[in-house]
Amino acid sequence: MFLLQNSKRDALEAADTSSVTATATSEKEILPPIRVVRSQALGKPSRRTAEVALGFGLSNRANEVVLLDDVRIPIERGSIVLITGPSGSGKSTALSEIQSRFAVASLVHRVAFPRDLALIDAVEPSASTHDAIALLTSCGLGDAGIWIRSFDSLSEGERFRARLARAIALQLRDQVTAPLLCDEFCSGLHRRLAKCISFNLRKIVTRNSLAFVAATSNEDVIADLQPDVIVRLSGGGRCDVEYRQINDVPSLSIARRLRIERGSKRDYEAFAAMHYRSTDELGFVDKVFVLRDCTCLPPFQGGTKGDSGKGTKNEIAPQFAARKPRRDILGIVVYSHAPLESSMRNRATDGWFVRNPRRVNQQIRILRRLVIHPDVRGCGLGQFLVRKSLPKVGVKFVECLAAMGEFNPVFERAGMTRVGQVELSERQRAAMDALKSLDVDPNAAEFASHVACSPQVRHIVARVVYEWYAATTGGGRRRVERQSTEFLAQLFRGQIGTKPVYYLWERGKRQIVNTSKRQNKFTRRERLTAETSRSRHSAAV
Repeated sequence: MFLLQNSKRDALEAADTSSVTATATSEKEILPPIRVVRSQALGKPSRRTAEVALGFGLSNRANEVVLLDDVRIPIERGSIVLITGPSGSGKSTALSEIQSRFAVASLVHRVAFPRDLALIDAVEPSASTHDAIALLTSCGLGDAGIWIRSFDSLSEGERFRARLARAIALQLRDQVTAPLLCDEFCSGLHRRLAKCISFNLRKIVTRNSLAFVAATSNEDVIADLQPDVIVRLSGGGRCDVEYRQINDVPSLSIARRLRIERGSKRDYEAFAAMHYRSTDELGFVDKVFVLRDCTCLPPFQGGTKGDSGKGTKNEIAPQFAARKPRRDILGIVVYSHAPLESSMRNRATDGWFVRNPRRVNQQIRILRRLVIHPDVRGCGLGQFLVRKSLPKVGVKFVECLAAMGEFNPVFERAGMTRVGQVELSERQRAAMDALKSLDVDPNAAEFASHVACSPQVRHIVARVVYEWYAATTGGGRRRVERQSTEFLAQLFRGQIGTKPVYYLWERGKRQIVNTSKRQNKFTRRERLTAETSRSRHSAAV
């Protein structure tokens, strides 16, 4: 029988998923077992069909076949049911029967998707931008460039993930108690991506008390999806139902083979295209760390030619002897030398680095870039890489300016302290006012043409870009002069259009006081204490 009831399972600890919650219901519904008998329709009789029927002893009349016989699947809120089996075993039929017995149950591949809207707007318009981004990322669409694309421009795999995100969002918005059904779950995706989507989906279902039923022929997602019930169909109406106990704290199956290693700038050059701001400068790079997927070789299954066929534990099968283990890079973090001056840094450290280049070079670095492969975004690997690499940088302080800080708290979860949001400088505000007086909008599509045709506009834009170059690399006047108008306009938009969040990490301290809320107003006792601390530190040095 089918049973729909409340889930009593506790929610898992917070992770990179949507924070929207659904209200549980105490309604119960009992449905009869599933039994499906269908006749196999035959094609139009012909000479060839007659030859096949006679040659193989087949009947030329339609036969009735039992697809599902007394299949009982328990469904409850906050649980996942996985239906597996070979092709033709009745998985899609089971989903159709489940849908027919619920008034508002929906299939993911039949969810209507607005064609003229960008994904970020079509997933769930009533949700916040933060929730929409989190849900898209959890469903394997973690690239910022894809969020503004239309549904028709996506590949088949991307369309499946977009439909999955929209189906979940609508399920949460409407607080639907019926299960969400998904046929061919992650069947056409890269298996690493399928495992990460399964891992994120398990957290979404448990946290929001959803009921989810998936059908697939690939059982490699079981470890990450952690279904509460597995229904294995073997054809002819035969099935086996397995009830499982899920882990309280989920773990990604590929995490055990991940390694953090020292990298180089060349590693980032091969990885830069995956970052939403691949054109930004890295400055003077100090250290690079990469997160590698060290996939092991397949185990040896037999002896070499001429032996007894037993083989030893450390032997490598001949067909894999010439291959090297795969070491795909799944994430990279770049630490560079910090700019000489920073107002947010001065606020957070009470002026410890003001006009002291030697102290800046010795004691602080800046996290310039963190890039995680789109396949594994939303699984917590970004905060893992940052948290593990921060102590390896070798300095007391590490700072970071993150444009995505308002949407993704990855650096806070990695142990850094959020100090505040960086506002536009006086020169940048003056540049915006000057462009406004010239009736030029930096966000308009024709902004690059204004930069190309108007020397006055180009001078305003080039000045802002040059000052940014001077703060990051110590120069840049000639570079600005050589740059194309399109590239110059893009850099200007990057500097003016965002207000990055400033983070700071200090070795030996778990948290730094958030000075942004205090607006840098220190009491007399606090100032005296800070001055005494600096004088003692100088004396010790």
